[in-house]
Amino acid sequence: MKRYIYIALIVIISAIVLLFKFQNLESVTVSFLSMSITLPTSLLVFIVYILGMLTGGSVVGFIKTLVKKSKAEDK
Repeated sequence: MKRYIYIALIVIISAIVLLFKFQNLESVTVSFLSMSITLPTSLLVFIVYILGMLTGGSVVGFIKTLVKKSKAEDK
């Protein structure tokens, strides 16, 4: 039963992602310092999401390392 729920969730999430992509085909220009790049809105959102996951995961890992070191020093 769980397998069917997971498959249904994957199908629903995939449909939402595809709907978002096709509704956001307009291009936007992002400028940083003297550089600029033009790309579709959906691709920009995806890139920002991935960068957020990477940086968020790095920060959490760094904090866990600091906490472990702090606990090891207290013993």
